[in-house]
Amino acid sequence: MIIATTDTIAGKEITHTLGMARGSTIQAKHIGKDIISGLRTIVGGELKEYSEMLEEAREKAINRMVEDAEKMGADAVVNVRFMTSMVMAGAAEILAYGTAVKLRDRE
Repeated sequence: MIIATTDTIAGKEITHTLGMARGSTIQAKHIGKDIISGLRTIVGGELKEYSEMLEEAREKAINRMVEDAEKMGADAVVNVRFMTSMVMAGAAEILAYGTAVKLRDRE
């Protein structure tokens, strides 16, 4: 599966637009890591626990988007975008979405 933030794929032609493919997840950190991150806000610096949480969430959202595109019979997902929103304190939703398409090689 080709994943791209562009609306075209070099060397390929889009033959069919199948629809929107999407995947999302809501992640929260364990209370102990929330406390550690809270203490880090006092001295400054990267909140590694939250960076890791968001990285894991992005990967899950991408994988779910790919699964959705595969169900449609897609060869690629173009115009991929991410959106995030806070669901509650310490929990964030990550949504990955794009257009599922069928491709063929350019001649």
